[in-house]
Amino acid sequence: MEKQWSELTPKEKQDQRFERWLSPPGIQFSSPDAEKGYKERVTRVVRAFQLKEPDRVPCFLPAGNFPAYYGGSDLRTVMYDYDELRRTWMKFLQDFEMDTFFGPGTIPPARALETVDYKLYKWPGHGIAGTTTSYQCVESEWMKADEYDALINDPTDFWLRIYLPRILGALDGFRNMPSFKSFEEIALMSFLPFGSPDMQTAFNALVEAGKESMKWIAVVGEIAMAGLTAGYPGIAGAMAKAPFDTLGDTLRGTQQIMMDMFKRPDKVHEAMERLVPIVVKSAIDSVNASGVPIVLMPLHKGADAFMSVKQYETFYWPTFKKVIMAFVDEGIVPMLFAEGSYNNRLDIIKDLPRASVAWYFDQTDIFRAKEVIGDVCCIVGNVPTSLLMTGTPQQVKEHCRKLIEGCGKGGGYILAGGANIDKGDPDNLRAMMDAAKEYGTY
Repeated sequence: MEKQWSELTPKEKQDQRFERWLSPPGIQFSSPDAEKGYKERVTRVVRAFQLKEPDRVPCFLPAGNFPAYYGGSDLRTVMYDYDELRRTWMKFLQDFEMDTFFGPGTIPPARALETVDYKLYKWPGHGIAGTTTSYQCVESEWMKADEYDALINDPTDFWLRIYLPRILGALDGFRNMPSFKSFEEIALMSFLPFGSPDMQTAFNALVEAGKESMKWIAVVGEIAMAGLTAGYPGIAGAMAKAPFDTLGDTLRGTQQIMMDMFKRPDKVHEAMERLVPIVVKSAIDSVNASGVPIVLMPLHKGADAFMSVKQYETFYWPTFKKVIMAFVDEGIVPMLFAEGSYNNRLDIIKDLPRASVAWYFDQTDIFRAKEVIGDVCCIVGNVPTSLLMTGTPQQVKEHCRKLIEGCGKGGGYILAGGANIDKGDPDNLRAMMDAAKEYGTY
């Protein structure tokens, strides 16, 4: 009798997810060679995740916003002009050999953001002069210190009536939205706020932003499908954040969350515990929809420079590990992007089931990471962004050789950049692929 999903072990779930990724349902590849290449690329990455030796070291090109500039455009243009978004990413797809393809899903639709008066980003043409600078996050005290209980007691109510009106100026009317906590059969008074002009303005803004977003997602989906049918797998079925980063990045801001660790530590812990199931469910839903069994988790405030080892062990790691283990238990591979340096965290972060996660390192000593956690976790990284931006192809290739020889032994290594690039010599990206093929064969 076939087991139910809940009866499967994490390894059995992972195997089923990998199999679906290897043979995505309903996909018509552009050619037999494209299908063959797709399966080879997925198998290559899967074996690296499993700490096995693939045919060669996989390579993730750190392209970021690079396709926009490579195609002769810029970030400002492609955020507003979806035809240019399509043209530039299609050109990149056609001109580069790669093991995985990361489409423009992180290039937000600027008109939709403007429609709702989005305050969390500045971007070229909106808060940033010029056309070439990347968009930037705006940290602020979006959640006040005395609002922890509002978040903890009812996250949805907090999100709708307190948080969204602060970060979306067009939704200021949501401050007057009823809380919907009544269980009465008929609560006619709850309808009254929706008749107010500011509430109607808010909903009209959401409708217009939704229409614009549908235009954007149609192009993003078209590009993603083009990459898939050409034989290039996507590498992120979802994105998620550590609970501490949600508090520090999205809600309280860096200065405030650092003070909260001393002034109100119990509330910080309680809020993070409340966020764990919310983070987990959202990401799992996205993975189930996409079929790509990988959750990319950019990590910010757990880096060496932000907090001590004791603070990391006390505030960052416990709930972060709960999120990781929830994904692992569902057969999903968390790819943990440790931005900055994690040199002082290696003995802590190795406490995970073998062959269940991938650690993507930016500025961490990756050779030491291979020694400390390489027998437990897949290692990803970390060609310096500065080298990719300013070095020569030969310098890039030589650096990649050293990474492959130092980290690729026995499998479990993926060559990647320390961080994505926006501009640079296209031949430096090609040099990474050349190095993987020349030096990475097992």
